[in-house]
Amino acid sequence: VQLQASGGGLVQAGGSLRVSCAVTGSIVRIGAMGWYRQVPGKPRELVASITSGGSANYADSMKGRFTISRDNAKNTVYLQMNSLKPEDTAVYYCNADIRTNFLSNPQTYWGQGTQVTVSS
Repeated sequence: VQLQASGGGLVQAGGSLRVSCAVTGSIVRIGAMGWYRQVPGKPRELVASITSGGSANYADSMKGRFTISRDNAKNTVYLQMNSLKPEDTAVYYCNADIRTNFLSNPQTYWGQGTQVTVSS
């Protein structure tokens, strides 16, 4: 199982960016999916998460600016980021709770991270 994140880059403050994360491999079921971010010297923090049914949860500082969504047919989760601020600069990581066979419990898998840089 692999999670491949893409879509990061450099954007000016106030701009928008969408990052994607596709899950590939032998999968029985994908449960909750999410996005986290991390800056050097600080712990990884939750940005947003979404259940398999589409219920979303956001960190307070992202509410109203970020939107998480998923396409279950494509095993992909998205994060649309609007009104970006320099303090949103971080490496963004996706994760997903994945069941790979019917005999095991779901495990959490992580993507490799994608850099988002917001210039002032």
